[in-house]
Parts: sequence; C-alpha cells; structure tokens
Amino acid sequence: MNVVDIMTASPVTIRLERTLREALELMEKHSFKHLPVMSAGGHLVGVISDRDCRHALNSPFIMRAKWQDEALINTLQVRAVMTAAPIIIEPNAPAAEAARLMLTHRIGCLPVMRSETLIGIVTRSDILVAFMNMQRRYEAIAAHRHGTAEMAAVAEPKLHQK
Repeated sequence: MNVVDIMTASPVTIRLERTLREALELMEKHSFKHLPVMSAGGHLVGVISDRDCRHALNSPFIMRAKWQDEALINTLQVRAVMTAAPIIIEPNAPAAEAARLMLTHRIGCLPVMRSETLIGIVTRSDILVAFMNMQRRYEAIAAHRHGTAEMAAVAEPKLHQK
C-alpha cells in the first residue's frame, strides 16, 4: 500500500496572509485538523494545525462561540504560527514510510508532493483508517479460508463413502 492509496487528494489549503480565524473556520467547516499553507505563487511553504492555533491563542480548548482574544484571532496571520518547510512525502512512497516519518518527527500530517506540486495530504487518521481496513480484509480472508477448510472436511467423508 502506498501513500497515494490512503491520502486525501486535492487538500483544502490556506494562504500565508490569511488569519487564524480563517484557518480555524476552514478546519471546522471541513472537519480536519491540518491545512497546507501556500505562497502567493502556489508553492507549499508550511502546514498549520488546530494545535498551532490553540497554542498561539494561549488556549488548550478553543470554544467555537467565543475565542479568547478576538483581536488576536482576527489579525494574527497564518505565517506567524505555521510550521515552515514541512517534511513531505511522495505519492508512491510506502504508507509505512509515512507512518515512520510521522512517528519519528512527532507530526500529525505529511503533505504529498509530486515534484513541486501539492497533490494530497496524509494524516495520522488516514494511517489508522488504512490499518483498520487492512485488518478487516485480513479477518475476511482468514474467515474465508477457515470456512473453506471446514467445507472440505465435511465433504471429505462423503467422498470416502462412495
């Protein structure tokens, strides 16, 4: 299984000059926790997470109805809070390599790049979903093999009776 098989293609992105409010609203609207950050020229320059935003606002829990500091959330730009020059991965890399990179560097996502172009994002959640899907497939194969073996054992005495 490769990164391209589990990534989110064409991720929602945000520009450097946007505010934390805009970043948080995008994350809430689309139900995710990471946004690739793009320059005006369309190049990947960073990643911002919901955790980055919470830390910038000195709040471990951002309440959607009223954020701690309205002026700060409306004026602080993504560029001030993002992780610059993020670790990236290629689409044909093994998914296990993505998991290893995330664990080693203690990060929650990897932008997926084909040459200079952002084509996707792979997150911890994507890795976990892939693991669960593989587990289900494994269990289905094991059940099928077990069922086939039982059918052969039941059919075997009938063959000997003839």
